[in-house]
Amino acid sequence: MKRLLCVMAALFFSASLFAVELKEGVHYEVFDKTSPSTGKPEIKEFFSYYCPHCLSFEPLAERLEAGQKKGNYKFVKSHVDFLRAAGPEIQFMLTKALVTAETLNVPAASKAIFNYIHRQRAAITKEKDIRNLFVLNGVDGEKFDKVFNSFAVTAGAKKMKKDQDELSKKRVLTGVPTFIVNNKYKILNSGFEAKTYDELFNKLEAAAVKLSQRK
Repeated sequence: MKRLLCVMAALFFSASLFAVELKEGVHYEVFDKTSPSTGKPEIKEFFSYYCPHCLSFEPLAERLEAGQKKGNYKFVKSHVDFLRAAGPEIQFMLTKALVTAETLNVPAASKAIFNYIHRQRAAITKEKDIRNLFVLNGVDGEKFDKVFNSFAVTAGAKKMKKDQDELSKKRVLTGVPTFIVNNKYKILNSGFEAKTYDELFNKLEAAAVKLSQRK
């Protein structure tokens, strides 16, 4: 019986996802009809560790990350460096920190950066500050040094910067958090009415998943 209820709940949720009526210009915009779409369905979140609103949206990011395990889409986080809370050099280090956390598969380290900035009210001023957060979350210091300063991590961070600059130039990326689907659709967060974050996240998740199935 319990298993049956779980199956029914899953079917109901799936149906509710695709029952959402999306309107162009209200819930999303097609920012470049000539842009090549991603090969596999992809939902990408542009965010900043310095953005308190991005911290509030972390539960949605976690939902999307968990949802990709079903194989319907790929979820990607991309860090930006245009906030005024810190210089571009520090923000680029945080982009490298995100890539490092993903490379080492230590999501707790990424969460620790958010907490360090917003809950502990502490400032990141050098690489050692980031290193300490990784060590506190179980990463060997020497291993962190090797990965953080590797060519692969630097290249990954530069790719995020390149994507950011291209979308900023098109006036698509003007703030964070911003969700881009299949390199073609920008979700308009303000187009969804909700009384709570949970309700908003339900609608945004449904919209992102539905758009990811489009070409």
